[in-house]
Amino acid sequence: MHQKRSYILSLLIVFLLSPFLLKAQIAEFRDSVIQISGITMTADSLRAIPAVSIIVKGQNRGTISNRSGIFSIVVFKGDTLSFSAVGFKHKNYRIPPEIKGNSFSLIQLMVEDTTYLPVTIIKPYLSREEFERAFANMDIPDDAYEVARKNTSNARLRAMARFLPMDGKEGTGAYLNKQAQSLYYAGQPPPQNIFNPLAWAQFIQAWKQGDFKRKDDSYGSY
Repeated sequence: MHQKRSYILSLLIVFLLSPFLLKAQIAEFRDSVIQISGITMTADSLRAIPAVSIIVKGQNRGTISNRSGIFSIVVFKGDTLSFSAVGFKHKNYRIPPEIKGNSFSLIQLMVEDTTYLPVTIIKPYLSREEFERAFANMDIPDDAYEVARKNTSNARLRAMARFLPMDGKEGTGAYLNKQAQSLYYAGQPPPQNIFNPLAWAQFIQAWKQGDFKRKDDSYGSY
């Protein structure tokens, strides 16, 4: 009986204190959130840098500065912001955990990243005839349209169909057609196509296209 009273008293105390505990947790969470508003600028001329990516390190979220270099993001105290932009060095900034308040202004200065390319020496042709000969024999690579046109030509598709195995859809279709033919002629002998002129025309056309050539080139003459 005494244990039951103690249990009920414990539940009553927890029930009475739960609003205060929940309020304390909400206050702690609210105090750990901070809104960062700032601007990204060049370190030498204090010029605004647009389109700077600001990513919260270790998390899949962030923002981008606008055309005036201004940005705003909500983070937790202690998070690290990663600044990156084309033509500038990467920069990290850690939000101080002990910072007071829920808003903070930041001016992030970024240093330009200079990239040195290898030297390129341009020399003219010795004569006009040499230039015309080199221009006529120049190997110009195919563009995307020409590559697509060659890959979808009828001759190339027929050659690929001879060596590529059937996919799942083609195999299922062939099996269903075979089953349908076997059921269509169930109980009677199937017709012979030896006297069918249409079958002979299809056979001659397939022979011209090379459909009956050996597909496995691994067999050579010994």
